[in-house]
Amino acid sequence: MLSSDTVIAVKNLSKCYSIGHVSSVDDCVKYNPPGLRHAVEDMLRNPVAWWKSRRMKKEDFWALKDVSFDVKAGEVVAVIGRNGAGKSTILKILSRITEPTKGRIEIAGRIASLLEVGTGFHAELTGRENIFLNGAILGMTRAEIKRKFDEIVSFSEVEKFLDTPVKRYSSGMYVRLAFSVAAHLEPEILIVDEVLAVGDAAFQKKCLGKMQEVSRNHGRTVLFVSHNMSAVLQLTSRAVVLDKGRVIFCGPTEKAMEHYAGAAGSDSTVFFPVENLPRKYRGTATMRFISFRFDRPVPIFAPDEEFQFIARVRANETAPRLRFSMTIFTGEGTPVGTCFSAERSGLRHGEEMEFEIAIPRPRLAPGRYCCGVSIGKGDHRVGMVDFDTVLDTLSFEVRSEEGDGGTVAEWPRGWGPIVLPDLKCRPALAAAPFNSTMNSSEIVAA
Repeated sequence: MLSSDTVIAVKNLSKCYSIGHVSSVDDCVKYNPPGLRHAVEDMLRNPVAWWKSRRMKKEDFWALKDVSFDVKAGEVVAVIGRNGAGKSTILKILSRITEPTKGRIEIAGRIASLLEVGTGFHAELTGRENIFLNGAILGMTRAEIKRKFDEIVSFSEVEKFLDTPVKRYSSGMYVRLAFSVAAHLEPEILIVDEVLAVGDAAFQKKCLGKMQEVSRNHGRTVLFVSHNMSAVLQLTSRAVVLDKGRVIFCGPTEKAMEHYAGAAGSDSTVFFPVENLPRKYRGTATMRFISFRFDRPVPIFAPDEEFQFIARVRANETAPRLRFSMTIFTGEGTPVGTCFSAERSGLRHGEEMEFEIAIPRPRLAPGRYCCGVSIGKGDHRVGMVDFDTVLDTLSFEVRSEEGDGGTVAEWPRGWGPIVLPDLKCRPALAAAPFNSTMNSSEIVAA
């Protein structure tokens, strides 16, 4: 029986699949001839040999093994892990697409799932017709769909193609419409798989914002699977980490990401593709950012640690000199500060190169941040020209070490986003001693 504030309870959940093997590649070709005609000929020529050939070795593969966790109402919980860890299997069981081998799940509320591109869509129907079809599949009434219809279309940004059959949609348009339907039709629980990775960066950000709104403003629950650790860090407060079908950690997102990093290996990176991201500020287009990345498995830094990332740049024109600049913003969008690099040798037309960029010990206070990065030429003396600027990228967190014991460990946001050096205080050499018997006029005179 679920407690009053629990909407999903997964208890000792296991899922087993049967995998078939043949003894060799030659056997595979022999026993699985190319084409139906050859298979029928072999069966009729020698039924006994054909039957023996079908007896393949079977192996049990446990995609999930004794998985247990709870999700509270209004929580946004991530399920993270390496490929093959069992993340999508859990979501398919929760969405009742497949049955568990063992264990059970308890769910309180209506579920909307977005597991694959265009799930629940009919290729021959138009976008308009598929909104009503998909809404009905999700259990909504026609009146509910009509009430939300304009919001769905506006969010999906496919109004121009609303009366076009969806078989002519790109994968990105599929995702826009499918996510919009799932997010707007008021489910108590929204389940989202890595499918959002198909959309462009701007739409991914829009979807993350919608999921935050659904959770914070409407008290709904979101279960989110992603390999984008920046999005997980931004969206969720708690995460379940899977490794080889088992839960190895369930708790705060920051700690979960450390366990994920241990399972994924030290060579993991956090990647930000920005080549196709819309630019708010357009430069000369002489250079263009292709991607950014942190060479670490989770985007978490210590307050006194060097902030370092890798920028990949492509030259659309030859530029003899170039320089970088960067502004760090708080999670609320307030600028913390801007810094510039010295000019360095540039790139030739068509050349592509990675640059390692670092701020030595920025002393940021614990919290969440993002960056705006520019590439250009010039300086304050001769004037600056920007080639390209990308905002809202390189999301990261600054977190003090446990047991730090200093003021950084507990840092109220009202103190500001930068940890300034400790104050120095000593007697001034020329200071006169304070005499409590002096009146106010004497003090002024002194």
